[in-house]
Amino acid sequence: MTDERAQGSAAADDESLPALRSSDPAVLRALAHPLRVEMLAVIDELEEATATQIAERVGESPSNCSFHLRTLEKAGFIVRAEAKGTSKPWRSAHRSRDLRPDPDDVESVRSSSTIGALYVQHEADRMIRFLQAHGNGRLPDWVDGVTVNISTFWATPAELAELANDIAHLADRFRGRHDDPSQRPVGSHKSHFFATLNPDLDAPVTGEPSAS
Repeated sequence: MTDERAQGSAAADDESLPALRSSDPAVLRALAHPLRVEMLAVIDELEEATATQIAERVGESPSNCSFHLRTLEKAGFIVRAEAKGTSKPWRSAHRSRDLRPDPDDVESVRSSSTIGALYVQHEADRMIRFLQAHGNGRLPDWVDGVTVNISTFWATPAELAELANDIAHLADRFRGRHDDPSQRPVGSHKSHFFATLNPDLDAPVTGEPSAS
């Protein structure tokens, strides 16, 4: 359910870092917390960040953030970056995170769904802030590139899985621009891509009679 590819971060472009693939409920539960999702997003954005820097971004105390950072470290999501004087920053341990659940494990499905819901909320809030801040006439050059799309269609599980894979790779063409600014076209901006996809399981399946 949760398949995160942090395009635009140094970690996403660093092929020396492993790609995380886990459906382990214990690993998923470590991230299934709103503050930890926010903190990991800050680390992804800043590439390296101390507990104090993260605390300033999320509005929590450094001591509380340190507690949650240790939980993320124990689960393997983050590691210590190289110390800079007395500063001890954290960084992502992976270039991408694939946290889709084991469909036969109820706890795995529940934890992955919780993480997915938290990321939807996080990205929806980011998009709302963007539209409220910049939707006042400051977008003339970018209007055609800012979009919110909603589609309804019928698909089998296999077709939806194929579409999910296609979506996951739509931004691959931009890979490498983070670490190599010479690849960035003149006038380019850091941009965000967020997508969701799901079947309507409350609707009847095609070919089966609807409940009376």
